[in-house]
Amino acid sequence: MGISRSSSHKRRATGGHRPHYRKKRKFELGRQPASTKLGAKRIHTVRTRGGNTKYRALRLDSGNYAWGSESVTCKTRIISVNYNASNNELVRTNTLVKGAVIQVDATPFRQWYESHYDDRGEEATVGIDKEKV
Repeated sequence: MGISRSSSHKRRATGGHRPHYRKKRKFELGRQPASTKLGAKRIHTVRTRGGNTKYRALRLDSGNYAWGSESVTCKTRIISVNYNASNNELVRTNTLVKGAVIQVDATPFRQWYESHYDDRGEEATVGIDKEKV
């Protein structure tokens, strides 16, 4: 058990050390980071407390992304990692983490936009005759 999530190694609010009164416990276990990269989908299962499972994504090539101003979500392909405020190394290695700015394939969003709006940029009315209304 190398990585621990316990607070026994931290200092008190006053700045003093906490005394060690026991060994590490299994429930304090931490795990290695997933370091999810771009590539063909590869997911491992991890056994967790109580016999439950988590899914650790090691490589991903697509995801579910939202176009916030249009309130539409589509599954689309991830092209690259463009920016990461925390670390430039994550951009260079195309590592997917929360908060990273990525480039995605716009085709599903473009198809939705063309089906939802007409040529003039107005909402397309399906089955309603505008002259009768």
